[in-house]
Amino acid sequence: MKSYMIRGQSATSHIQLGEPFHHLEQYIGKRTAAIVTDETVYSVYHDLMPSKNIAVIKSGEAFKTLQTVEALYQKFLEYGLDRAALIVAIGGGIVCDIAGFAASTYLRGISFGFVPTTLLAQVDASVGGKNGVNFHGYKNLIGTFNQPEFVLIDVGVLKTLPARTLGCGFAEAIKHGAIADAQLFAFMEDHAAAIRNLDPDCLERIVSDSIIIKSSIVNQDEKEHGERRKLNFGHTVGHTVENVLGIPHGEAVAIGMVAAAELSRQFGYLTQADFERLTNLLTLYNLPITIDTTNRQALKEALHKDKKRYEEVVKFVLLKAIGTAIVQDVPIEELKRLLEMF
Repeated sequence: MKSYMIRGQSATSHIQLGEPFHHLEQYIGKRTAAIVTDETVYSVYHDLMPSKNIAVIKSGEAFKTLQTVEALYQKFLEYGLDRAALIVAIGGGIVCDIAGFAASTYLRGISFGFVPTTLLAQVDASVGGKNGVNFHGYKNLIGTFNQPEFVLIDVGVLKTLPARTLGCGFAEAIKHGAIADAQLFAFMEDHAAAIRNLDPDCLERIVSDSIIIKSSIVNQDEKEHGERRKLNFGHTVGHTVENVLGIPHGEAVAIGMVAAAELSRQFGYLTQADFERLTNLLTLYNLPITIDTTNRQALKEALHKDKKRYEEVVKFVLLKAIGTAIVQDVPIEELKRLLEMF
């Protein structure tokens, strides 16, 4: 088992890679606990959930709302949770985001932990302490920075996932390589077939490298005032595409990365060869690299809902090379022009 640590202002988060699902009870101890999961995960893993207090929420981005959080508060009251209690999210990124936010605000904050069951959650969403929900079409508009007490990662659970769900996790791992680790990027190029076939050693490598990258960045800048902004590579255009087209998050981020790489190329930062390496790698993992819509106006309007916008400028992540990213102010009008190219 490999261990990693994030030292946040609110708490220290212990991330355990290679910790089997059935060891969760050891982390709960004698505390009163509530499990938060979704319908899909509950149907597969309910026998392994070590608490009688199980709140099952609906699956999907459409239910990542304050209404779902309110329903969880009601469940927490029914379970008699106090400030010594523990909330455990078992599921993908959406479950972790919702449960982390509910735990961070119930009784002004109680302890919580994550057992991520999707690759996207293992490489990204469960690590770093961002928790939140969507609001009136704005992605993650309402949320907190608060670290989970623990994150237990077992790559063995990924074998139950459909290919499209796995692809979303591959997109986030590619993102980490693109912004901070050329060796991870090259590993995903050289071992694409084994990774897609869920070779355990290859999966553990991309999860481990992703955690190292993200934990290092978050330890420097927990609340996204500088360095952490690089983790948003592909997410400005990605969130826009996700909101308008309703496609999965990872697929939208893949498109967003191509858009950001194209702008990086136009600005003279990224070579044509590196641009093609990115698009080729995304294609290897069956991820989209173009926007499949003629409704460009809706996409342009959605740009104004981006949290990284400061008046008419966005803190935008660009690539200087594979493995090296920078953050630069880019006018929204420039991004609207970019959308016309896809």
